[in-house]
Amino acid sequence: MGFGFVVARFGLFLQQLLVTQRAPSTQSYGLSLWFGTALIAVGVIVNVVSGWHHARLVQVLDRGEPTPARASTLAVAISFFLALVGLAMAIYLLSLRRSAYSQTGNTEEISMTSMTRSGIIDRPSHHSVDQTVERLQEILQAKGVTLFALVDHGGEAERAGMKMRPTKLVIFGSPTAGTPVMLAAPSIAIDLPLKILVWEDGQGKVWVSYNSLAYLQERHGVPNELLQNLAAVETLATKAGE
Repeated sequence: MGFGFVVARFGLFLQQLLVTQRAPSTQSYGLSLWFGTALIAVGVIVNVVSGWHHARLVQVLDRGEPTPARASTLAVAISFFLALVGLAMAIYLLSLRRSAYSQTGNTEEISMTSMTRSGIIDRPSHHSVDQTVERLQEILQAKGVTLFALVDHGGEAERAGMKMRPTKLVIFGSPTAGTPVMLAAPSIAIDLPLKILVWEDGQGKVWVSYNSLAYLQERHGVPNELLQNLAAVETLATKAGE
C-alpha cells in the first residue's frame, strides 16, 4: 500500500524533474495515479487475505492439527510483482532524465530565475542585441505604439570606462491602453510604461525579457478584463526575437 502511494505521487515527481531540468512538459503522467491506486487496492486485498489466512492458522493450531511448512504462493507472487514494477519505474526514470537533458537545448522559453519569484519571462532571440532592438522599434512604429525611451546600459557603461555586455532597455506604451489599467490599479504606474530588456548573456546568446502578465496582475491586482491592454508586450517580444 505504501509503494502504491509513492507510485501515485510519481507523476508529480516527474513534473518537478522536468522543471528542474528546464524542459517543456508535453505529456501527461496521470497514469501513475491510476497505477498507484491499483497497487494500493492490491495491498488492501493482501491485508484481507493475510488476515483470513492468519485466522485459519490460529484455528488449526488451537485444534492441535499439524501445519505443513510451505511457502505462501501469494506472498512470493506479490514480492516478484513489486520487484518488477520497481525495476520498470527505475528504467523509465533514467530514460526520462536523458530525454529532459536532450530537450533543454530546444527550449523556446527559459526564465533566469523561477517564474514565481521574479515574474520575468526570457525569450531567445535569433539576432544580435542591436538587430533585435531595431526590429522591435520597427514593430512599434508599424503598430503605432509610442517609444518613450531607449536606454543603452552597455553603451553608458562603456562611456564610464567600464565593460558590460550589450544590454538595452526599450520603454514603450500607449496612453489609451495604459490609462484604464492605472485607473483600476494605480500602483501599476510604477511598472508602466511597458518595458522589454534585450541583453546578451555570458555565452553570447541574446535574450528578450519582460514582466509576465501574471506577475503584474498579482502584484497590482489588475482586473482580468484589462489584462489584454498589457498583452502586447508578449507579442512584441516574440516577434522581435524571431
